[in-house]
Amino acid sequence: MATSTPVHPVDAIPPVRQLAAFGLQHVLAMYAGAVAVPLIVGGAMKLPPADLAYLITADLLVCGIATLIQCVGFWRFGVRLPIMQGCTFAAVSPMVMIGTTGGGLPAIYGAVIVAGLAIMLLAPVFGRLLRFFPPLVTGTVILIIGVSLMPVAGNWVAGGSGAADFGDPGNLGLAAFVLVVVLAVQRFAPAFLSRIAVLIGIAAGLVVAVPFGFTDFGGVADAGWVGISTPFHFGAPVFEASAIVSMLVVALVCMTETAGDFIAVGEMTGRKAEPRSLADGLRADGLSTVLGGVFNTFPYTAFAQNVGLVGMTRVRSRWVVAAAGGMLVLLGLLPKLGAVVAAIPAPVLGGAGLVMFGTVAASGLRTLSEAGFEGNHNLTVVAVSLAVGLLPVGVPTVYDAFPAWFQTVMHSGISAGCLTAIVLNLLFNHLPGRFAAGAGEPAAGVPTEPAGTAARTQGLSFGSGRGESAAPSSRR
Repeated sequence: MATSTPVHPVDAIPPVRQLAAFGLQHVLAMYAGAVAVPLIVGGAMKLPPADLAYLITADLLVCGIATLIQCVGFWRFGVRLPIMQGCTFAAVSPMVMIGTTGGGLPAIYGAVIVAGLAIMLLAPVFGRLLRFFPPLVTGTVILIIGVSLMPVAGNWVAGGSGAADFGDPGNLGLAAFVLVVVLAVQRFAPAFLSRIAVLIGIAAGLVVAVPFGFTDFGGVADAGWVGISTPFHFGAPVFEASAIVSMLVVALVCMTETAGDFIAVGEMTGRKAEPRSLADGLRADGLSTVLGGVFNTFPYTAFAQNVGLVGMTRVRSRWVVAAAGGMLVLLGLLPKLGAVVAAIPAPVLGGAGLVMFGTVAASGLRTLSEAGFEGNHNLTVVAVSLAVGLLPVGVPTVYDAFPAWFQTVMHSGISAGCLTAIVLNLLFNHLPGRFAAGAGEPAAGVPTEPAGTAARTQGLSFGSGRGESAAPSSRR
């Protein structure tokens, strides 16, 4: 008898109703972050409201296209994991500088296009670096991603950065209500409902928010029904050397962050990121960034916010996120729908964000449990990497006196912590000498272990180039 080949959960296609519900969760989880970059850059450049609205709809459209490329994939483009794409915050400062010092949007888009092409060219080289991401490094990076996102959730809980009622007890109460609903649904609801706990919590929070005056639907009436982003709406791109150099630095930061997100999702879904799939995913990032420069938006990267949602719901299908990408395309083509989603109060998103981002950090701890901490320096690697990664999160102005290129790299806690973890792992576990206790001859007082065990527990296995050293599959 012929037997059907089992389908990996990443490739499974849920029923249409579940696709819609799970996909909407992802859209709501990332929407505020998705529109933040065009709002910040456009606001800094003092663009008129009509141009700001155009930037937002263009961003949503390309967000959706980029997500579809990443999840569905074609040829050697797309990691084919449940990865949401959005504008990277790492590019905000350089783009504001470019846009406000005479270059304007054309200079931004010229630099973005070049950066996207550079990412596409560097993707295969970067993919081979996967061997430098053993569980010790991977777990540390995932932990930093989760913890560094907590201030985002905290700002949402308090009402959103710059809100007149920031920190009002009513905002915190609404966020707490959403958090309680999410937890209650996860604990007591049937399996299907528990997987859309975030969506139910946001819906319940919105129901409560409307009568208490937390929502403002004024923007819905002002938004148009149909909006299509046309290439080079703000003029032909201008290629300025200084702008391109700063954006190339951003590209390297984005590649580092995206690699961490790919590895995190690979750990959560049981499909480890391998050198080839990592390169394919980065190549898709580059293509999406080029599309961003053409269609009047900005560089794209994997959205860490949605990594937590994958881990929390345990819904591993990439087609769920592809459905979310389709919804973003609709939001980009129908501005009125986008305005409805934008009206969701920040505290409602904050209550859900606390659970999602905490889940990312907890996943990092789970991965770190695969790396041994006895008779080696792994604890030092984690401790210093975590400290360096969280320094700009706790003190955002700590690097303001440094050159712009240094700020671009180190202001991102994720890239700073990731680079530190890689360097320290090489220093303590691979360089010959007294640092590599257990890497070669055992240090004094350290019991010997079989070679395979030592390599595995210290995060030393580089694999054979096919991704064996990536984060282990999650155990369910």
